[in-house]
Amino acid sequence: MNFVQLIGHCSHFQIPERVAEQSLRTMKKSWKPSSPWLDRKVKRGFHGYPIATVAFYGPTAETATKIAVGIFKEENLEADPFERWFSQESDIRLDTVIGEQIAAFIKAQEVRSVVVTDGIIGCPHEEGIDYPEGKSCPQCPYWAGRDRWTLERIQ
Repeated sequence: MNFVQLIGHCSHFQIPERVAEQSLRTMKKSWKPSSPWLDRKVKRGFHGYPIATVAFYGPTAETATKIAVGIFKEENLEADPFERWFSQESDIRLDTVIGEQIAAFIKAQEVRSVVVTDGIIGCPHEEGIDYPEGKSCPQCPYWAGRDRWTLERIQ
């Protein structure tokens, strides 16, 4: 799956491709990676493929409990490899050990670009895997009826 499909698949909201593409273009670099190398890659912006995408998920828009990283070797290809990291104890964005694991994973892929979502973009549970397709996640009521890009109520 490509990045636009990936960010639409990893949460219970299915978003139109045009919305995901616009969000990709406007993502800010607000997360501060613990690795200086990764921090430089994020600040540089898009410099071609392969590209690493870093997306944050959590039960609310305040606390991230999952980070998903996909490597896209070329445009319109599936993310491969694709890895996830989880934390139940605290905000995973603050975990320096996991931050270093993510940096090592990305560095090993010899990426030219790194794109990071601006904040948390949805529930950490996956539709069709952790709960039925077309339903809201029963464990994350915050995201039910909420636009994950604007955080505004849509229902």
